[in-house]
Amino acid sequence: MGRTIHTEAVDLLFDAIQTLKTREEYYAFFEDLCTVNEVLSLAQRIEVAQKLEAGSTYQEVTHDTGASTATISRVNRMLNDGTDGLRNALERLQQE
Repeated sequence: MGRTIHTEAVDLLFDAIQTLKTREEYYAFFEDLCTVNEVLSLAQRIEVAQKLEAGSTYQEVTHDTGASTATISRVNRMLNDGTDGLRNALERLQQE
């Protein structure tokens, strides 16, 4: 079996994120915790997922987001074979 994210350290991370109340607090937290590229990479994956869910082609997603086909493929795999965490978040974003 592969590595798991289900650890006490990840629980602590999630608990810390849940304490944040404003968008500015999120920016400050992630700027302190992550590199700019790490945050932008996560954001790009969500953007790619939104576009794939909307029916965009890989070529359209690459053009709109600058993501590589490898990233698009990885996100598509997560949407199709993942735990539905990303899909659930996207559905909730649409409802807002």
